[in-house]
Amino acid sequence: MKRRTLLSAAALGVPAAALLGSAPAQAAATFSVVGTEQILNRLMMWNKDTPFTDENLEWSWSPGVGGWFNLSDARFRRIPRIGEVALAAASGGDVGVVEKKHGVREQGLDDLLWSAAPGGNPHAAEYVHPVGAVVTASSSNGQVAGGYLCVYAPSHPRKIETLEQVQVIPFKGAHGVLWDPEGDVLWAIGDKVVRAYEVTGERRDVRLVDTGRAVPLAGLGHDLQPDYTDRGKLFVTDTYGVHHIDKATLTAATVSVEDSVKAYSRHRCGEDVSVRADLVGEKTWGSPTVRFSRSPWQTREGAEFYKARIYTTHYQ
Repeated sequence: MKRRTLLSAAALGVPAAALLGSAPAQAAATFSVVGTEQILNRLMMWNKDTPFTDENLEWSWSPGVGGWFNLSDARFRRIPRIGEVALAAASGGDVGVVEKKHGVREQGLDDLLWSAAPGGNPHAAEYVHPVGAVVTASSSNGQVAGGYLCVYAPSHPRKIETLEQVQVIPFKGAHGVLWDPEGDVLWAIGDKVVRAYEVTGERRDVRLVDTGRAVPLAGLGHDLQPDYTDRGKLFVTDTYGVHHIDKATLTAATVSVEDSVKAYSRHRCGEDVSVRADLVGEKTWGSPTVRFSRSPWQTREGAEFYKARIYTTHYQ
């Protein structure tokens, strides 16, 4: 195994904001972040301003292994009659919805409300409100060669345990999905494109329909996240950098030309959060460091974070 070289922005002689992009000038704030940590294979939450140690851990979810190895994504939503949930995806093939219990610090597989095995290296799962569907993104061969989206629809929109697969859409290199309640579309990112889908139907008749709206990318898309300071914008990362997409004009402006950025988002206070693969260690696609544009970077020795997410149940 190669020895990691961890350099802070200060050590590089470059302001963190220059590495991560330029966020709007607003007051700093404290908030929590969730990392998909692939050595222990856990979703792990910390306050961004505390060291990422076991003692400071605010919440975690441990699914074990099997189809749950290499957790690849997490997001939090609020579902009617259930409350707060975490949606998790794992490269091992599984996706699921976890009931996030108030006041419980460590949770496990028994807390799953629903799970499925779309296969094909799942990279994301999203809850579509109000129809109660879940859409997943798989990046490689499985049900369809080369990548695809899976739609899981309920027999009743408030009964998540009734979700069943109703549609599979070929989508080369699919890495991310994001529901946009303001635009009533589901955004998806994959190889060289971000595409918008309309969600039609109810119950088992829920389907995704391509709207024809798309934004081309130069490389393989990796991450797709909201800009919590601007509902009209999205952040995406691809092989060649980080980009800011205008949902109305379908144009992309480059924020950073850093390669290997696996996660990027902006908190409502204006602080950017990201993970960049360091290409060494046991998981070359991960890093032990979560980066912040206005705060000290946090490194957990021996960890491999693939994604880091701002802890919020808001879509945008």
